[in-house]
Amino acid sequence: MVGALTGDIVGSTYEFNNIKTTMFPLFRETCFFTDDTVLTVALAEALLTGESFEALMRDYYRRYPDAGYGGTFRRWARGEIAGPYGSWGNGSAMRTSPVGWAYDSLEEVLREAEEYAAITHNHPEGIKGAQAAAAVIFLARTGTSKEDIRAYVPSAFGYDLSRNCDQIRPGYRFDVSCQGTLPPAITAFLESTDFESAIRLAVSLGGDTDTLACITGGMAEAFYGGVPEPIAVQALGFLDEPLRAVTERFVREFKIPSGSGAVQL
Repeated sequence: MVGALTGDIVGSTYEFNNIKTTMFPLFRETCFFTDDTVLTVALAEALLTGESFEALMRDYYRRYPDAGYGGTFRRWARGEIAGPYGSWGNGSAMRTSPVGWAYDSLEEVLREAEEYAAITHNHPEGIKGAQAAAAVIFLARTGTSKEDIRAYVPSAFGYDLSRNCDQIRPGYRFDVSCQGTLPPAITAFLESTDFESAIRLAVSLGGDTDTLACITGGMAEAFYGGVPEPIAVQALGFLDEPLRAVTERFVREFKIPSGSGAVQL
C-alpha cells in the first residue's frame, strides 16, 4: 500500500520528462500524488469499511478532481457514462494493490481483483492487469520466490517477461495499456535488490512512470517486508490528512509487515 503510493509520488515528476537512468533524486519538491494514489486509497477505504468502491471512486474524484484521471474515467465519475466502459488501460492495475493484502488465498485475490477492476475496466486485458498486479503482491507477501513469480506470471496471464530492464529501456515509450505496463513493471520488481532499487528501475524505464512505479512499488513492498522508514516518511508527507489517515488505518488493520528499517505506522 505505502509502496504503491511511494512509486506514484516518485514517478509523478518524471512522467512527461522521462529520465532513462536509475540515478535521479528520489524525491523532489515538484513531486505530487496522482490519481493512482487517490484511487488506491479509495479502494483501501472500500476494503476497510465495506462501502461501495464505485461510490467511493466517484466521491474521491469529486474531492480530488485535478489528480490526472483519464478522460473516460472523468466522464464515468461525473455520471456521464453508465456502467463499465470496457477499458484495457493500466488504471485497473495501478489502484489494485490493497487487494493483494486484504485476502488470504490467491483464489480470493484473483476474484476480488476482477470484481474491483470490472466496475470500470471490464475489458479482459483490464481485468487481467489488475489480477496480475494483485497476485504478484499476494505471492510476494506470502514468501514466494522471485523465480516462482517469474514462472507464474507468463503461465497465468501470458505476459512476456523474457526481456530485462536494460533491453526494455531504450525503446520503451508512454503506454497506458495493461499489456504495455504490467510486463515492464513486474520486470523492474524482479530485477530489484531492495525497495528503493525497484522504484528506481521502474522510473528509469520511462513511459508512464508514476503508474509503472506505483505497480512496481506495491510488489516490492510486499517482497521486501515494507518500505524503508526514511522513504515512507517522505512519501507520506506528500499526502493530505484524509489520504494519510486511510493509508495508516489500512496498514494497521491488515497488518502489513514492517521489516528491518521499514516504516512503523
